[in-house]
Formats: sequence, C-alpha cells, structure tokens
Amino acid sequence: MSSHEARKFVEEVRGLEKNWMLDLGHPLLNRVADSFVKAAGIGGIQAVTRDSYFMAIEGESGGTGAVSGATGSRKRTFPDLNGGTSNSKSAEAMVKSVSKESFQWGLAAGMHSGLTYGLAEVRGTHDWKNSAVPGAVTGAAVALTSDNASHERVVQCAITGAALSAAANVLSDMV
Repeated sequence: MSSHEARKFVEEVRGLEKNWMLDLGHPLLNRVADSFVKAAGIGGIQAVTRDSYFMAIEGESGGTGAVSGATGSRKRTFPDLNGGTSNSKSAEAMVKSVSKESFQWGLAAGMHSGLTYGLAEVRGTHDWKNSAVPGAVTGAAVALTSDNASHERVVQCAITGAALSAAANVLSDMV
C-alpha cells in the first residue's frame, strides 16, 4: 500500500466518525437520516427503561395499581403490560409501545434537523427564527402522532416546540 493510498484510507476512516451512518448524496438528507436514527435509538432506550420500571413496580404491588404513600397519587399502569400470566402479550405490548415512541422521537429529531438546515440554507443565516419555525412544526407533528391529538394539544405543542427551540438557539449563542 502506497503512502497516498494509506492517507486516503485514514481520511475515509476519519470521515466515518462524522458521518457514521451512510451518505444519501445530499447534506439535508444525511442530516435528517442521521438525526432520525440517533433520536429513535434514544427514544427506544427511554421507552424500554420506562416500561420495564413500571412493569417492575406493578409486579411489586401485585398489579393492584396501588396508591403511592408519599404523594397520594396513583402509580402509572399499562393495561396490556401486566407482566403476569401472558408474557408474550406483555412483551408484544412493550414492543409496540417502544416502536411507536422510537418513531416519534426520530420523527421529531429528523423534522427539526431538516427544517433547521433547510431554513438556514434558504435564508442564508442561522438565527432564532430558523429554530422557532422548525420547533413549532415539530411540536405540531409530535402532537398529531400522540394518542390524544386535539386542536388545543397541537397548538400547545407547536407553541412549546417553538419556544424551546428558540430558547435553545439563543442560549447556545451565549456560550
């Protein structure tokens, strides 16, 4: 192997650290796909951890949905995730829950990343407006994929998404 080939190989490996997934031929598509896959993985881990925790808590209380002594509030229960006699039903419900939540996390991250990148390219600048608009659209999309989507919930999530995204942009510029 010549030094030129070795150098090219090293550059290729270093490039994999930045774009470890795949190259779809356009920076916008690469960014959306990368964000979707990473956030979906994080969402899946979060959902599995949460569902496992509640299954364990329900198992300790005997599945009665007992009231917590410290707060007086009901523990969260999942009707299909009982961990009792039907382990396949419990596992199937967990897989469905994790899949849906992973998709929601990936959708949110991919949409936000793609819209932010697209607006920055079109407007030629990256400011809080380029974060607020994608935040609002992403918030609305997440609300629409939830179980209890309503007009009020979509508007509330859009406003919250815009505010959080704009605030994150402003705060990141301060650092």
